[in-house]
Amino acid sequence: MPGDSCEAQILVAGQRYLDRPTVLENILKDLFNVFQHKTCQNLKQALDILLLAMERHNHEKHIQISGSASLYYVVKSESLKRDWNVKVKRKILGKLLNGWNGCPTLSQFQIPADVLFDYKRLVKILLHIVSEHTSQENNDIQQAGIRLLYNLSRQADVQQEMLMSSLGVMEKMLLIITDKLQQGVCDEVMEHAWATMWSLAVVTDNCERFLTGGGLNLFLQCKDRFPDEAELLRNMMRMLGNIAYYPSLRHKLMTKEFVEEFAFLLDSCSDGIEVSYNAAGVLAHMASDGPQAWAVDQPDRDHVLFRMARAINRWDLRSGRNINYRSFSPIIRLAGVSHTPECQLWAIWALANLTTVTPEKYCKLVVQEGGLSLVEEMLNENSDQVKTSLHQVKEWAGIVRSNVLKWEEQGDLNLEFDG
Repeated sequence: MPGDSCEAQILVAGQRYLDRPTVLENILKDLFNVFQHKTCQNLKQALDILLLAMERHNHEKHIQISGSASLYYVVKSESLKRDWNVKVKRKILGKLLNGWNGCPTLSQFQIPADVLFDYKRLVKILLHIVSEHTSQENNDIQQAGIRLLYNLSRQADVQQEMLMSSLGVMEKMLLIITDKLQQGVCDEVMEHAWATMWSLAVVTDNCERFLTGGGLNLFLQCKDRFPDEAELLRNMMRMLGNIAYYPSLRHKLMTKEFVEEFAFLLDSCSDGIEVSYNAAGVLAHMASDGPQAWAVDQPDRDHVLFRMARAINRWDLRSGRNINYRSFSPIIRLAGVSHTPECQLWAIWALANLTTVTPEKYCKLVVQEGGLSLVEEMLNENSDQVKTSLHQVKEWAGIVRSNVLKWEEQGDLNLEFDG
């Protein structure tokens, strides 16, 4: 007999009143209470009712909200996950994408692997969520949406990055940051907005969108308004670091205001060495174009390079890093800039640090992208193109070579053991 006194009665009522949205809304609330207290015994039947209710009443806001809330607890069930096939998983994801607030539940899935079948629609929905749910009472929804968007961006391949660019992700992030600035609020939403842009800035088009949308001015405003926010500063510096990678774009950073800011941040202790490291990276790329490209009289190029070298020599080579490089090609290019050894100092320190702290991840990248060959030429002094006038560069180059050789030897030992 249908009723709300126990789980069995709630499930019977759910099946019987699927076509009566007013009654069904209350049934789903009762079902949510069962899930919330982790007492549900028949997860499969409950899942069937939830999916049918959300499918039949796609435009009933309260049913979609209750259904999404219950699905959060359903998808956390390890026993149920073991029995899922692709069809069931996609059906759940489809209902969440159609629903009113599926972000917390979506975060329980493997992103982006589980959403590739409907990737474009998910990005559009997330952009709508983070752009429209801007009031204080909807802050949790906006935070959940931007976390998901960031997770998508940092794991996107080139094609997905271009798709996100075409859907206006960079522009939306800039609008969110502008809105937060006007509110005088630096929160997780603002930090993730900068992090999302940084993740997508490996594509030149996204960097250009950032520049066109006034991103440089927003950097200065955020820096002035929130000078003590370490996470924000780190994300912003990484964004500008990606712009500095591109020869066609980095001249836009060559202004007195920006060079002074980067030079000042060389001595920053915010977030360990990360802010100082990123500031030095930006300046190294700008200096790599040679003295003729240094288009400002102040700060003086030689003075900036002196301060850069001083900062780099203070860093601990064994510093743990909160960074994820997909490619070393920009760093390896700087390691070959013989006309400005301070550029080499930053680049070789980066390689020495990363192969020391995370050899299993980065030694392979050094070998694959030609870094080991460049280091060998530098140490053997058998190339006019790859040479350095700084003893410290050679010392750190030796550490890079030693780290890579140890990693290769360890790989050979593992092969022998497996054999």
